[in-house]
Amino acid sequence: MTIPAGLVISVGFLLYEPRMHNTSYTQVKQNFIDAGKAMWTTLRSEDVWGPCLYMYLSLALSLDIREGMFYWYTDSKGGPSFSQESVGFIFSISSVGALLGAILYQYALKDYAFRNLLFWTQLIYGLSGMLDLILVSRLNLKFGIPDYFFVVIVESIAKMTNRLKWMPMLVLSSKLCPSGIEGTFFALLMSIDNVGLLSASWGGGFVLHMLRITRTKFDNIWLAILIRNILRIAPLWLLFLVPRADRSSSILPCKSMNSEVAIDPSDTKNVELVSLVHSVDGK
Repeated sequence: MTIPAGLVISVGFLLYEPRMHNTSYTQVKQNFIDAGKAMWTTLRSEDVWGPCLYMYLSLALSLDIREGMFYWYTDSKGGPSFSQESVGFIFSISSVGALLGAILYQYALKDYAFRNLLFWTQLIYGLSGMLDLILVSRLNLKFGIPDYFFVVIVESIAKMTNRLKWMPMLVLSSKLCPSGIEGTFFALLMSIDNVGLLSASWGGGFVLHMLRITRTKFDNIWLAILIRNILRIAPLWLLFLVPRADRSSSILPCKSMNSEVAIDPSDTKNVELVSLVHSVDGK
């Protein structure tokens, strides 16, 4: 698990970056101020803060109760009595569902309008959670479906629908970035998504605590699943915050699109001179 991170750190040490001389710190300060103004101007637009609010609520209301489900999977009384290794293997297999969701979006759904696509993906995401109710009520055994097979199906569908819901929001985020500060503003939008995921984790933990669901007590696990599924559908009433546009449409207002951050021309010249000097030394 640590090998990829170690490789990234190694590349960071080995990657050569030319030193920039005669840096204009006044220009850097001005660029920072201009970027802050451009971000604030963009966020004040209803076409931007509306989708941001929807993305946060869509993620925050999808309560994360996986911890309770994990212990239910390993419970020997009311649950399937899986080993921890088996649960990890199930999660790894079900990751194929996320890959299928990305492929399905790329080749079949990417040209649909954001609002229509988010409506159906959010609805299917909420309804697919009802499969967990079938699992905890043990109805799958009555239909002759083994626990292991059914859990793989449930987890795969959950990850596929979650990816289908997340992909259009990711594309929409890229459309909200003003020119000149695309990277900074996209990082801000991703931080909003991370806060939404953190809120979902806190909310799920709070629900598990209030329903007194512990590592060995799962009497109300069905109620936690039901609450989670209802809240997953709740963002459908907030879809008016998402613009009626697709990936080829322009969403930002003209004022935000024209808010370019000034770049010192000398920086570009310095970069070109560095490459020329190295080419001469090489000869």
